[in-house]
Amino acid sequence: MISNYFKIAWRSLSRSKMYSLINIIGLTVGIACCILIVLYVKDELSYDQYHKNYHQIYRVLHSYREISGENLRPPSPDEYQVWGNAPVAPALQADFPEIKKTARFTSPITLLLQNGDKRFQEGNLMFADSTTFDIFSWKLLYGNRETALNAPNSIVLTERIAKKYFGDSNPVGQVFQTDQDSTSLTVTGVMEDVPSNSHFTFSGLLSMSTFYRFRPDIFNEWGYIDFYTYFLLNENADIKMMSAKVPEFLKRRISGQIGYMIAFEPLKNAYLRSQAMRQPGTTGSLSNVYIFSLVAAFILFIAAINFINLTTARSMERAKEIGVRKAVGAHQQSLILQYLVEAVVISMLATVLAFALVFLLLPMVRNISGKPLPYGDLMSWKMMIVLIFTPFLVGIPAGIYPALVLSRFKPALVLKGKFHSSGKGIQLRKGLVVFQFSLSIALIACTAIVFSQLDHLRSHNLGFRQDQMLVIDYGGDNKVNKNIEAVKATLANNPAVITVTASRAVPGEFFPNATTFIASRSGEMQSFAPGLYEIDADFLPAYEMKMAAGRAYSRDFPADLEQSLIINEAAAKQWGYANPQEIIGKKFEQWGRKGTVIGVVKDFNYQSLHKKVEPLALRMAPSYVLNRLSLRIKTAQINKTISELEHTWNELEPQRPFKYSFLDQAFNEQYLKDLRFGEIFAAFGTLTILIACLGLFGLATFSTEKRLKEIGIRKVLGASITSIVGLLSGDFIKLVLIAIVIATPLGWWGMHRWLNGFAYRVDIHWWTFGLAGLAAVIIALLTVGVLALKAARMNPVRSLKAE
Repeated sequence: MISNYFKIAWRSLSRSKMYSLINIIGLTVGIACCILIVLYVKDELSYDQYHKNYHQIYRVLHSYREISGENLRPPSPDEYQVWGNAPVAPALQADFPEIKKTARFTSPITLLLQNGDKRFQEGNLMFADSTTFDIFSWKLLYGNRETALNAPNSIVLTERIAKKYFGDSNPVGQVFQTDQDSTSLTVTGVMEDVPSNSHFTFSGLLSMSTFYRFRPDIFNEWGYIDFYTYFLLNENADIKMMSAKVPEFLKRRISGQIGYMIAFEPLKNAYLRSQAMRQPGTTGSLSNVYIFSLVAAFILFIAAINFINLTTARSMERAKEIGVRKAVGAHQQSLILQYLVEAVVISMLATVLAFALVFLLLPMVRNISGKPLPYGDLMSWKMMIVLIFTPFLVGIPAGIYPALVLSRFKPALVLKGKFHSSGKGIQLRKGLVVFQFSLSIALIACTAIVFSQLDHLRSHNLGFRQDQMLVIDYGGDNKVNKNIEAVKATLANNPAVITVTASRAVPGEFFPNATTFIASRSGEMQSFAPGLYEIDADFLPAYEMKMAAGRAYSRDFPADLEQSLIINEAAAKQWGYANPQEIIGKKFEQWGRKGTVIGVVKDFNYQSLHKKVEPLALRMAPSYVLNRLSLRIKTAQINKTISELEHTWNELEPQRPFKYSFLDQAFNEQYLKDLRFGEIFAAFGTLTILIACLGLFGLATFSTEKRLKEIGIRKVLGASITSIVGLLSGDFIKLVLIAIVIATPLGWWGMHRWLNGFAYRVDIHWWTFGLAGLAAVIIALLTVGVLALKAARMNPVRSLKAE
């Protein structure tokens, strides 16, 4: 019987080639989209899970805020930051027996590494505690993981960096010369490259004892921020009980610092679920994961709807077959099984084709998503299980309703020719079409809003000029900094260079926070910790930043170097001065400096537009902290200008490679994830609409075929082509109009939730959904209208000659 079911299923598919093809194509595209989205979501959910102790690793979050004795509420999740102090790690290790190991990392640094004749400027290097490899499961290819980060002046390289200098040989024991006070570093290990699904990555790790030699004082300062702290919890420890003991721990360790609080965050929350600020790497979006998961479900559901609609619509064609089967003794159960087998066969073909399609599309999806998505994931045992069970998981639910409908036909009525389609079946098909197009219209509108928001990010006035700005990253080279003014003057001599400025960081890059005291209205010195930009006197005019009050730094005022401070409008408000003019002349204290506030710069977006402008202090930098040169250049002959600047640089500073970038490109990289989200969303949204149109095309084809005689009679009686096209298209257009009404609130709600992730966002306008609905109507008209026009132009003799 089973083999007979498959034979009949194959004959049925062969007999109705067009409808079979529509079903198979729809399911193929739907399943392929689902597989691709599953691979993407799987990668997003897999971050850091490669660590053996993934569920036992936590990190310390820090909250620094000024609070009075009356306001002792716990900090909210977004008031914490991952970046913190050094002494918290050994204190936690000593006071909490639940903690097995602690490890700290510093913020990334840049070093010039030289081995023999090979010299490169390496960024994203971190200092790390010797316990790092006891907590994290990074595999060492060479070296001893227990001792690799013990000794001062030790460095563990990632495999990629090691190959750049030493090829495939074992580099342990090799020595690097650096640009930091002639410090040499000995290679003590080579580790595998940090996997891409890590919440932070690095190029190499230097021993923390090396950092201790440079700055031993900060390892006892609870107010100095430059560390990320992680710890490994004992298996039977209770993190909630530990958290309850935190207030007593802080009271015991730092009794006078009321505004400081810590919390513990599991590693599993670091990438997708963390709301903390100052992350060590990029973070993902849990809402995007939910959105793509829903899109995958919608796409597959729409493809299944096509199958249900076409199968039930064609029920009349198979009515006599069913009547004969029942008349010769076929049971309802066997008929149900027959049609389920047909559905599974279609799903099986679609699944095989879907996997082949995924193999073809995977490189393109990699480029769009920025994910590795290896072919190996498709060949994993989990995917093989998916391949085996997908035909049943898709085919049975999609085929169960048509099977029940078809198996219930009454043989007496069917064989007498008195059987006709029920009103309930027609209403169901209409309802499914409305559902399909509701999702399609919502996706069209959402795609438009997503790209409108992305365009808003690119065109938003940031408060400073970022175009034509070439940034030279020289890694804080001491030789450059000692002659910084001469270097600037020489570069400025190039006729294509408009202006040159030096700073520790540029907008969009990493920056520190600085505990700053400024006199309040009552005269008391009030403390906050705004972000800090260390700049030279040319920075504000070079970036065309505007002053809200006071003046910019000037070489005409020598005291500016040590006794003056500029803040932004957000910082002025934080200190209680809504009118920025009122804070001018107020006393300040910051990192050993004392003086007065001389200016308030207008707020500018020095971070991603996901965040509002936060308080910022800008102070004149001592030359030894400078890292970047910003050159505003003319746009004509850019390649020639860069070549000339590189030649000049190599003559001035031959010890330092010429490493440059353009600020607008680097700044916009903050929105790379958003751009990729938009591209992926648009791609899958388009496929959803195409699948819906495929189903509509199938239904319209079948409906038109059933009404050919009616059309012929109407034409004989004088009906125009326009009226016939309108008659055939009208029913479907009504369904699309109903779908617009349903899609509008659905899409508005989804986009409102998504836009909440941006501090600066576009408004959702009603006409966006109006245009999306109009687009859906046009698409439906094109899909149905072509068939209607063909039927209306047909010679009525062909459809009426048998009458």
